[in-house]
Amino acid sequence: MTKDVRTRFAPSPTGYLHVGGVRTALFAWLVARQNNGKFILRLEDTDQAREVEGSAEHLIDSLKALGINYDEGPDIGGDFAPYKQSERLEIYKQCAQKLIDSGRAYADPYTREELQAFREKAQAEKKPFLYRNHRPENPPAWDGSRPLRFKSDPKAYQWHDEVMGDLSTGPEVIDDFILIKSDGFPTYNFAHIVDDAQMQISHIIRGQEFISSTPNYLNLYEALDIEPPILATMPHIMAASGGKKLSKRDGAKDILDYIDDGYLPEALVSFISTLGWNDGTEQEVFTVNELIEKFSLDRVQKSGAHFDEKRLEWVNGQFIRQLSTHDLYEKVGNYWPTEAENADENYKQKVLALGQDRLKTLRDLQQFGYFFADPQPSMELIDNNKQSRKLSPERRAELINDARNALQNSEFTPDAIQNTLNQLLETTGEKPGVLFSLIRIYTTWAPFSPQLNDTLALLGKETVLRRLQQQ
Repeated sequence: MTKDVRTRFAPSPTGYLHVGGVRTALFAWLVARQNNGKFILRLEDTDQAREVEGSAEHLIDSLKALGINYDEGPDIGGDFAPYKQSERLEIYKQCAQKLIDSGRAYADPYTREELQAFREKAQAEKKPFLYRNHRPENPPAWDGSRPLRFKSDPKAYQWHDEVMGDLSTGPEVIDDFILIKSDGFPTYNFAHIVDDAQMQISHIIRGQEFISSTPNYLNLYEALDIEPPILATMPHIMAASGGKKLSKRDGAKDILDYIDDGYLPEALVSFISTLGWNDGTEQEVFTVNELIEKFSLDRVQKSGAHFDEKRLEWVNGQFIRQLSTHDLYEKVGNYWPTEAENADENYKQKVLALGQDRLKTLRDLQQFGYFFADPQPSMELIDNNKQSRKLSPERRAELINDARNALQNSEFTPDAIQNTLNQLLETTGEKPGVLFSLIRIYTTWAPFSPQLNDTLALLGKETVLRRLQQQ
């Protein structure tokens, strides 16, 4: 590649960052990193009415939490500052004036009512509305009080997209669009082209919703005498429940909420990278270094990728299990149950080592309160257990009493406890699914636990016997 690779993520600060935006940022970041290039964060805040207070800071926090670090941006500066469009208004005005001087932009003289009348007329005639069909012959001089429109040059286009392949359209899709609004702020359609050119962006990686606008962008590139960058269009991320694009309405959560729920940033990055991309192998979990090595735009699929939260849980569990107990302990932070507040650190590490294979998220650790304090009995656990609910109250009491007597005479190592439990199976004639489930419930009163013999050993003989006595 002869040109320096410079990619960008350019969100609007109109809310939180969800998986669709993260994937766009991640793919752009990977392209930059694997080519020793630069990744830029630019805030496209030209729609002042839709801007949400605190959103810009939230976007920055989200990227940093995921390790998607940028080389230039609004909070760190760079050679092409400023990186907020609201601070670049003079640049857009200068470019707009060049278009006016070359006869490729004009002031829009029409009122909203007049434009609506044009649209209704086209609709009545069953024709698509094109503003260029109503282009004024003698537009007024542009003084900033009216919108400034691009004077398009309708023509057919053919272009290559790194993901979608070779694309083409006819002249009928080209129209005169607004460059600068009457409030003095540029539209996205104008500002991003100016900014990408000035910031020397080599690749534009963005969502599928922009593909229909590409011919208009190509028309503007020509008018500004700008060579278009490499284009790569990401397919939609689809809701798991159906064939529509995942949206906030369908449960597309704030990415920081996932981290708060106990998902590891590296697991989120791995999972999101595979929404529409694979490396051609059966590998499902990737480290960041593997992604930088293996990612390529030509392996991004054209069709939509379905968001599956169960798969995200599985990926997160894989990352949790790959951690050493020490590293996992460092990451757990405030996810311990309240019962563990004053617990010994060494004991907490033993609990963590025992429960690590059972964790899907760090928040699951909060279900291990029974290791630190006697739990509150809940007969719902008996009633909802398909094995234990078959037993009469009298039979349950008999089995728990037998278990207590056997464990009272047992050493309390995992192996010794397992031998005692196996002998109980013979003396009671019960199946493991029945007897072991019953003992687990009465000693933990939790929906799940690590392996029973290990759990009992860590709880200790005194605690286990006391809990079995309180049946």
